[in-house]
Amino acid sequence: MKISLKSKKIKNGKLSLFIEYYKGHFIDKNGINKYNRDFEYLKMYPLENPSTPDEKRKNKEIYELAEKILSIRKSEFYQGKYKLKDNKKGNILLFDFYKKLQEERYESKGNYGNWDAAFKHLEKYAPTHIQLKDVDTDFVRGFRRYLNTKAKTKSNTPLSQNSKYTYFNKLKAALREAYNENYIDTNVIKSVKGFEQAESQREYLTYSELQALTQTECKYPILKNAFIFSCLTGLRWSDINKLTWAEVRDEDGTSRIIFRQKKTDGLEYLYISGQARELLGKRTNRNERVFKGLKYGAVYNTEILRWCMKGGITKHITFHSARHTNAVLLLENGADIYTVSKRLGHREIRTTEIYAKIIDKKMKEAANMIPELDMGKI
Repeated sequence: MKISLKSKKIKNGKLSLFIEYYKGHFIDKNGINKYNRDFEYLKMYPLENPSTPDEKRKNKEIYELAEKILSIRKSEFYQGKYKLKDNKKGNILLFDFYKKLQEERYESKGNYGNWDAAFKHLEKYAPTHIQLKDVDTDFVRGFRRYLNTKAKTKSNTPLSQNSKYTYFNKLKAALREAYNENYIDTNVIKSVKGFEQAESQREYLTYSELQALTQTECKYPILKNAFIFSCLTGLRWSDINKLTWAEVRDEDGTSRIIFRQKKTDGLEYLYISGQARELLGKRTNRNERVFKGLKYGAVYNTEILRWCMKGGITKHITFHSARHTNAVLLLENGADIYTVSKRLGHREIRTTEIYAKIIDKKMKEAANMIPELDMGKI
């Protein structure tokens, strides 16, 4: 069998790397010569024609990692063929193994970014030459202690509780994978307690604030439409940005969106209101983006804040706040928590329960239960 590293062109000027396992050829029942091949897609996407020094550096790192994986696959094949015991699997560097897992998450930008941020702290904590076989419980505890006491943000402040939680979980995920793939003999993370996740504040707009925004001019009309559409539907930025007309169905007097969530890869069937449908405008080619010209970046993020200020809103509102707004408005207007959870595409109901806590009507009523005091003159 021949094992080779190969690539194929994909969109956005990138290549997809894969390993081909060539097992020869055969003649099928119709007398046609066919190749007997298997493929392992590495989920690594170098640029076909890198131009900047940074792009070339990243390409070099991806290819070096891919070549190391190729060597491992060849080694695994010969060990199996000749029934050799694998005594060197754990010799792979921790950093190389971690970066391999990170590159597999390239298409999920948020997750990839978290893996990359965690790696920067791992580099500061651990020596570059440490091998997987040398990672033990003390190493994991030490990384936890480093995150808790020494690690700093770019602005030289201690990490937030949620950052500690996220970064530590990335190392745990890598070591769990190493154990499952027999790179290490012991599940070193089993006895180490992780960080508790802090409950984060979810900023949202009230109905009156949202109404004010609809009456306020925004420098970028496409941004305004997309943001309000998110408030009315609960769709994430990533799903709105990639939404095409093929995913929008107008059927029997109603409209719905049939799409695959970018974050979870789950297929969703989401009914939308008539007003939300109006924000999409006139249907065009099925493969065209609905919100053409929508961009992500500092310019649009800043404009959301400016737009809110012009509308008299001083909260720190981001595009994701629109999703929170949708959840709160649904619950305030009588939707049950299960329906809201389904519409938002949450995998667990407890994720949605945070919104129920925000609009706790009993707590609101309790605030005014005590009769007013006669304060007199102070």
